[in-house]
Amino acid sequence: MTLQNFLQAKLKHFADEGLSRRLTVLESGTKPVVSYKGRPVILLSSNDYLGLASHPSVIRAAVQATEQYGSGAGASRLICGTLPPHSELESALASFKGTEAALLFGSGYLANLGVIPALIGRNGLILADRLCHASLIDGCRLSGADFRVFRHRDVDHLESLLKRRQSNRRTLIVTDGLFSMDGDLAPLTELASLARRYDAALYVDDAHGTGIMGATGRGTLEALGVEDEIPFHMGTLGKALGSSGAYVVGSEEITRYLLNTVRPFMFTTAPPPATAAAAHAALTIIQQEPERRTRLWENQVRMFHGLRRLGFRLTETVSPILPILIGDATTAFTFSEQLLAHGVYAPAVRPPTVPHDTSRIRVTVTSQHTADHLDEALQAFESAGRALRLI
Repeated sequence: MTLQNFLQAKLKHFADEGLSRRLTVLESGTKPVVSYKGRPVILLSSNDYLGLASHPSVIRAAVQATEQYGSGAGASRLICGTLPPHSELESALASFKGTEAALLFGSGYLANLGVIPALIGRNGLILADRLCHASLIDGCRLSGADFRVFRHRDVDHLESLLKRRQSNRRTLIVTDGLFSMDGDLAPLTELASLARRYDAALYVDDAHGTGIMGATGRGTLEALGVEDEIPFHMGTLGKALGSSGAYVVGSEEITRYLLNTVRPFMFTTAPPPATAAAAHAALTIIQQEPERRTRLWENQVRMFHGLRRLGFRLTETVSPILPILIGDATTAFTFSEQLLAHGVYAPAVRPPTVPHDTSRIRVTVTSQHTADHLDEALQAFESAGRALRLI
């Protein structure tokens, strides 16, 4: 089979299964209401939970860093790409998280692809939650370690796998903190306890928890009271912090080890100074304006209960991520198109992003949505849902 025939066959399969994807150009930034094909639509799919991507102070910090240091870092961090915005953000992240140090990465995907193989290799064992983010799964596979999954949030299943492992075998437990497609939390208290009991390491990706979970926004570890029990973790700058990139926070020892071993850190150009400066400004706002989190959670309650009252089936979410379970991929896509026709942008999430027969509309609210935005959106969900007999 030629490459062209292979591509045509795969694209036909995607279309037949309702799994074709396309790029949608929104003509304005991640605000509560954006422009799509010249008309306003309510955006309910952004991870900019606190509205900081468009905050004037965040934008100003990015502009000033660009003017002072240029549009790019020019090299990897270990050559000449470490600039003041990088080191200043790392210090600020460590202070915010209450750790000794932090290390920046170009993206969460790069961090997970590099850090996991640096922590464990071919003679080790990885046990990961079944619904871990794709970057975690890919990092686990890339490590060369034996790789097993445990049922989602099922600590009993995890313990049964730990009991069956060979004595003294190096083991890494891998999980999201806040799961991005279901909106639920990992049982970090129990996972940390199992890690201690079986002498395993625990790697937590708190990309979606950082900035919004916990009394001060330090993340899922703070919310569940396990910051002292989990010595290091990873998170991103592209969700609540309104920028891009990622970090690992922990001891000086682990960050020194990672900068010497993580290939996506060692062999890629450093993040642009503008993104580091923007994230630093956002981190300051998160600490100075807790009312943003208050508004976010008020909006979460309003939208969650509104969707439930309409009769939609949601996951057991405890976050601003509100997935409406549809099941069939084609139906989910049609529903998203109906919503767009009614002025709401909330794309369908389909396999392989989620398991087969669990396609959904992944609704996200932000602190910047108003009650009127959400009420108007709920009317659109009701109209589209009734049209498709989903409610």
